[in-house]
Amino acid sequence: MTKSIPAKTVQAVRVGLLAAAALLTVGAAPSQAARHESLPGNWLDLTVTPGDAHSSGTPGTLLFCDPPLGHPHAAQACEELRAAGGDISRIPPRADALCPMIYAPVTASAKGVWDGRRVAYTHTFSNSCVMAAATGAVFELSD
Repeated sequence: MTKSIPAKTVQAVRVGLLAAAALLTVGAAPSQAARHESLPGNWLDLTVTPGDAHSSGTPGTLLFCDPPLGHPHAAQACEELRAAGGDISRIPPRADALCPMIYAPVTASAKGVWDGRRVAYTHTFSNSCVMAAATGAVFELSD
């Protein structure tokens, strides 16, 4: 003879498991941030998101500059960042860029550490060509 478990007991167990999973997920977020914060040297976590808002679900690229790694154009991006003191907004725009006047917005975001200080950058550009012209190799995340 088998006994069935009351529906209220099953529901209580489900609620408890969901609460435990939520606490574990919240507890994991600071450890990921701490892992990035403890990285040595100059580095940036870079994302390019279609549209005019940063999406937390967009996979990024981790650019290391001591030595240049993790990015398809790491050496060039790091050189441009060094010349600008790690400030992406100070990278000189490409004078030879001819971009179409098509509105297809992209949002470029960077966060990390440069010369021992935390840095963050987010800017929405009218299209990817305008972004590349303004930010050099930093957000060229594909070959």
